[in-house]
Amino acid sequence: MSAPATLYGLTLPELEEATARTGLPRFAARQIARWLYVRHMDDPAAMTDLPLRGREALAANYRRGLTSPIGESRSSDGTKKYLYPTREGHCVEAAYIPDGGRATLCVSSQAGCRMGCRFCATGRQGLRQSLSAGEILNQIGSLPERDRLTNLVFMGMGEPLDNTDEVLRAIEVLTAPWGFGWSPGRITLSTSGVAPQLPRLLDRTKVHLAVSLHNPFAEERAELMPVERAWPIEEVVAILRRYDFTHQRRLSFEYIVLSGMNDSPRHIRGLCRLLNGLRCRINLIRFHRIPSSPYFSPDDAAMLRFRDALTAKGFHTTIRASRGEDIQAACGLLATLERPDGI
Repeated sequence: MSAPATLYGLTLPELEEATARTGLPRFAARQIARWLYVRHMDDPAAMTDLPLRGREALAANYRRGLTSPIGESRSSDGTKKYLYPTREGHCVEAAYIPDGGRATLCVSSQAGCRMGCRFCATGRQGLRQSLSAGEILNQIGSLPERDRLTNLVFMGMGEPLDNTDEVLRAIEVLTAPWGFGWSPGRITLSTSGVAPQLPRLLDRTKVHLAVSLHNPFAEERAELMPVERAWPIEEVVAILRRYDFTHQRRLSFEYIVLSGMNDSPRHIRGLCRLLNGLRCRINLIRFHRIPSSPYFSPDDAAMLRFRDALTAKGFHTTIRASRGEDIQAACGLLATLERPDGI
C-alpha cells in the first residue's frame, strides 16, 4: 500500500479488499465492519475474533480513524458544538441538538466551502479541505452522545454535493446492514443545488433532501448564492420533478428570510410558480447575523405573516426553531479558522 489509510470509513467491498491485502479471509470483512460500525472500535489489536497475524497486518497497513473532539461549546438551550481535527490539519464543527426524545447531529462534509453564499459564515472561509468518509463518520462515531442520536443532517460546514463520492460512501456505511444499520429516513442532506450530482444522490440513496433556495428569482438568488450562475434553481427543480417524493423520502426547500429582500408578496408568487406541483415543504429560517453582513431577519410577526401566506397557497410551511445561536452553532454560523495545534 502507498499512504496509510484508515479502516473507519471503508465500505464492505473496500474492507474485503483490505482483507485480501492483509491475508485475511474474505468473510473477515464483516467481522471488521462489526467492530468498526457497531462497536465503534478501530484498533485492530482489539478485534479478537481475527487471527493475530491478520490483526498485526491491519495495524501495520491502516491508521486509527476515530478521533475525539478537541473542543466543546455548550448553549443555554442544550445544543452542543464539537470541534474535530482533520487529517490535513484543519478543523470542522458538528452541532448536537437535543429536543425531547429526538437528538439530531448536524455534520460537516468539508472544512470551509467554495459555494460563497453571502449569508453564511462558512462560505467566507473558502474551501480548505473536503473530508473523507471516515472523517465524516468520525463526527458520529466519536460523539460523546452517539448512542442517543436519532437523526443526522448534512447541514454543517461545506456543500455535501461538492464532495459527493465521500458523502455517498459515508451514507452507504450509515444505512447498510453491515454498517450502522440506520434507516435512510433518519438522514437529511442539504444542498445549494449542485445539479450534476443530484441524480447520483437520488438514484443511489433514499435520504431526505433539503434544497437551499432563499430566493425564487434567478438574478436575486445569484446575488445571494453564486451557485445560481452555474446551476440555476430552475434546472435543479426540473431534475427534482423527475423523482417521486413520498413519505419515504421527503423534499424540502430551505428559505432564510431576509427583511425587505426576499419576503414580499412578489417572492411568494415566485415561489408558487417555481414549486407548483412539487410535493414538498418549505422551511423558513431566521437569518443569524454574521459580522459586517448587510442582511437582517424580519421580526417574529413578519415571519408568521410570510409563513401563513405560503400556507394559504397550499405549501406545508414551517418556521425552523433557532438553536445554539449563542455558541455560533445555528444555521449559517458554523466556521472555524483554528488549527488543532492552536487549541
